[in-house]
Amino acid sequence: MESKEWLHPQAIGSSMDSLGAALKSNIIPNKEYLLQGSIMDSSVEVLLHRLRGLCDNVDTGAETFYDQEMCFSIRGSSSSSSMPQLLYLRVRRALDSTMPQEMPCQLRYTGEPELGTGDKARPTIVRSSVDVAVTPSILEYLTELGARIEFEYVARGYMFRKGRMKITVSKIFKVSREGQGSRPEDLVSQSYLVEMSVLAPSGQDAIGEDMKAFAEQLKPLVHLDKIDYKRLPHTIP
Repeated sequence: MESKEWLHPQAIGSSMDSLGAALKSNIIPNKEYLLQGSIMDSSVEVLLHRLRGLCDNVDTGAETFYDQEMCFSIRGSSSSSSMPQLLYLRVRRALDSTMPQEMPCQLRYTGEPELGTGDKARPTIVRSSVDVAVTPSILEYLTELGARIEFEYVARGYMFRKGRMKITVSKIFKVSREGQGSRPEDLVSQSYLVEMSVLAPSGQDAIGEDMKAFAEQLKPLVHLDKIDYKRLPHTIP
């Protein structure tokens, strides 16, 4: 008979203590450093060629991806003096499979961009980020919790790596709900979204300088910069 010792309260308490110690020691990657930009369709091949030469996977070429992403909102706890806050969770799954409905998913939480002393001098957006691998049943689970889907889209493109940096160049599509499953329907724009990001523990702001230096090598093809979300009419993180 399989042992269930890991379900014992003492074992659970020990695991929580270990997680807490890891967070305090800043060894868990819970911060995302992010730069964003866009490039017109007519220039994207030149950008891809430059990235092939600058990034680590020069021999194998860029990785391709074809993913669907759904953003869910769920109401958090509230007090009598404040309105209930919405928590946003993203679920991403690969569509480049013969059975996409059975592929593992990624559940992700991203917080608001950090604001505070010295934030204007930071070269990148910095925000909390937690990624968890989950089964496809996560969609049913979120629905049962009362989560509501806010929007969804399909992203198709290329991914490069330079050290810890991840650079994606993706075309964004609207989603059709007709038939079984969701498939891309219409282009959102005549350009590609370009993102450079690093997941790292708290307190490693020097990463931002490395990202900014790499972004300079991609000019004037694409300008990767911080996005001021407050200037947008409405933003979901």
